[in-house]
Amino acid sequence: MAQFFKPQKKSTQPQRIEFTVDSLDHHCVGVGRHQGKAIFVEGALPGEAIKARIIDDKKHYAHAALQQVVTPAANRVAPFCDHYRECGGCSAQHLGEGDQLAAKEAGLVSLFERLGNIQAPALAPALTGESRAYRRVCRLAIKFDKNGRCTRVGFRRRQSNDLVEIAGCPVLAEPLSALIAPLRECLNRLKSQRELGHAELIQGEQGILMLLRHTGRPTEADRAHLTEFATAQGIDLYLQAADEQIEPLRQQSQPSYTLDGLSLAFAPGDFIQVNGPVNQRMVEQALSWLDAGKDDKVLDLFCGIGNFTLPLARQAREVVGVEGELAMVTRAQENARRNGIDNARFYKADLSGDIVGMSWAREGFDLVLLDPARPGALEVMSHVVALSPKRVVYVSCNPVTLARDSQVLVQGGYKLTRLGMLDMFPHTGHLESMALFERG
Repeated sequence: MAQFFKPQKKSTQPQRIEFTVDSLDHHCVGVGRHQGKAIFVEGALPGEAIKARIIDDKKHYAHAALQQVVTPAANRVAPFCDHYRECGGCSAQHLGEGDQLAAKEAGLVSLFERLGNIQAPALAPALTGESRAYRRVCRLAIKFDKNGRCTRVGFRRRQSNDLVEIAGCPVLAEPLSALIAPLRECLNRLKSQRELGHAELIQGEQGILMLLRHTGRPTEADRAHLTEFATAQGIDLYLQAADEQIEPLRQQSQPSYTLDGLSLAFAPGDFIQVNGPVNQRMVEQALSWLDAGKDDKVLDLFCGIGNFTLPLARQAREVVGVEGELAMVTRAQENARRNGIDNARFYKADLSGDIVGMSWAREGFDLVLLDPARPGALEVMSHVVALSPKRVVYVSCNPVTLARDSQVLVQGGYKLTRLGMLDMFPHTGHLESMALFERG
């Protein structure tokens, strides 16, 4: 006689566990083990006995939310922001700045050895700056509260898409932080509050500009309110529609920033480094490590608006910059003219595709610099090796893809001779780094 068994349903109740944290990963996230499985817990420190709730359970590891620190570590510090325990912007304020750097540096070395199978050299001193009021760029979340019938402005809640409303942020440049409260007041006067997306605030040399995402068609009254706000605050204001088109509502000047004695213009929507002083030190170090001479020809891949290209052009015989977005290529060309630089050429190319047939790719180069986005530059690495430059400097915002891409260079006959981190984002888990490879 056949017997039928009804499988028991898995419990949907979140699993709560207790364990001791052993270490920090390169994001400054606590790591421990429970029943043989690695558990990652944001906000926990090595040596701490904690209680946590599993929020993402995988086969070999899990992520958990910290619920209670039973035994605090001696190096735990009090966060300086009132919103820290909720806001997802910063994740390491419970750890001193020196300990943050040490954790990130150890993580960088570990990733090279584990993922890249590359022995890291002694690290160069970390490039640092101010740890508060350092961000000159931010994106504010905007959400219409149906129950309260009002618009809320802030940042995403930690491990959630919900919004934490804030009055100010101590890691933002002070003029940007001071703009949050009056911006909220302005947005609550609009008829089209439900059609607002987010707001990007940028501190340039000339002052603040704001890019406001608006998915509908703001009324004339709303436009007037926004223009009045921008005028009263002395900022430039742009609207970005659902089709990505950008319309200036109030534009008094061309935004720019100063770097290495150069003036680099940018437009709303362009990528610029959020930490101005560390950006300056980063460019200085890249130029020093690359060591371009007057007879050298340099290739700058993922060049943006010329952040590295133009300073390099003042040292080298010629620099070729390549970027995937046409608007930024145009801006880089304009920046070269703006600064009287005539030995820099710029090209648009998808560097994740086949570049072998492109005219610039068939030229010879003595030196190469790369500064890709988080996905890295794997597709172009074999071409870099084929160019056989004397030195390659790789600037990275993702140490995982840096370690991966470095394997191609090492297998192609290059040696990792210098490595260091850049503290572009204090109090967060973001790790920027720079590596120098020299032909063997």
